Amino acid sequence: MSLGPHLTRRHAVPPAREGRRLYVIDGIRLLAALLVAVHHYAGTDRLDQPGNPVWDRPVSEIMPTVFRFATYGWIGVEIFFVISGFVICMSCWGRTPRQFFVSRVIRLYPAYWFAIAFTTAVIVALPGVWERLRAREILLNLTMLQSGSASPHVDGVYWTLWTELRFSLLFLVVVAMGLTYRRVVVFCCVWGAAAMLAPISELRLLILVVNPVAAWYFIAGLVQYLMYRFGQDLLLWGMLAMSWLMGQMELGRRIDAVEHVSGWRGSALIFTAFLLLMVAVALGCTDRIRWKWLVTAGALTYPLYLTHYLAGTTLINRLRDTMDPRLLVMVVIAAFLVLSWLIHRYVERPAARLMKRVLDTSFARLRNASRG
Repeated sequence: MSLGPHLTRRHAVPPAREGRRLYVIDGIRLLAALLVAVHHYAGTDRLDQPGNPVWDRPVSEIMPTVFRFATYGWIGVEIFFVISGFVICMSCWGRTPRQFFVSRVIRLYPAYWFAIAFTTAVIVALPGVWERLRAREILLNLTMLQSGSASPHVDGVYWTLWTELRFSLLFLVVVAMGLTYRRVVVFCCVWGAAAMLAPISELRLLILVVNPVAAWYFIAGLVQYLMYRFGQDLLLWGMLAMSWLMGQMELGRRIDAVEHVSGWRGSALIFTAFLLLMVAVALGCTDRIRWKWLVTAGALTYPLYLTHYLAGTTLINRLRDTMDPRLLVMVVIAAFLVLSWLIHRYVERPAARLMKRVLDTSFARLRNASRG
């Protein structure tokens, strides 16, 4: 029985679209990171309190226009999750589980380890804004598994990495089976159903595994990559619509529980605009955009996200009386963009090459030993 025209060889996406770098996504990733940074520097509920440790008075009084914009910057995190679903599905298509595992390790850990050391050094050198963790808690953070041990993060932004790890582990199951259109669709349907049932089940293990708070964002990215690779159809549009409906609800819940300072309508509008932009990417409308500088922009995203929060707000605390606050935010962001390039050039790239050689050697040894 046929599964539809998208699975037949004669209707496959032309080879030119497979494996092509999508430059626009690199630009969107950096934009999302900048949104998060501006939010953390000038748009959180914590910063709008009298006597806050960063600005010392409500940021809405210091720069009201920037504050109104920055209150929505947290949506950059949800944008990251959608892009992760798209990019991870694209990058591991045709790869083995070993290749997928190695690619995720060398992508996530080198910059993360540097960020832990850098942030800890800044907090030690410039105390008074953030509390330093105990040595054993800092060491546990090196595993990226501190959330699983109910331990604090060196930097609060690391909570998203726990979410990314759980998605990678779930998707590893599909990678092990071999990625196909049908298997990814089934995975999205099963994961979505589990995400809907988990909250009312009150089963902590199920909630931990399926991660209902973020599941639909990743699913949206997976569906959009299927559109890009195989073409659109009613099933994929329906799954994307479900992702939008569930996603906008999660946006409202986050506003009520955490953010407080932004509104649901504005958040839903920004999220919708982003999804429409990603649909344009999925339909190939942006394939002609091949600006080389966007590759560098994408490379800055992860280091910027990891290092900007605690260290950046600490610098703002020390420099807040030296210049206009809007200029200060721009200067701090620019400084962290430079730092991010240095991390990518002198930490990520050489460490990734070294770790890949070591891990490939280890897996080859393991494979040879299993034959003995």
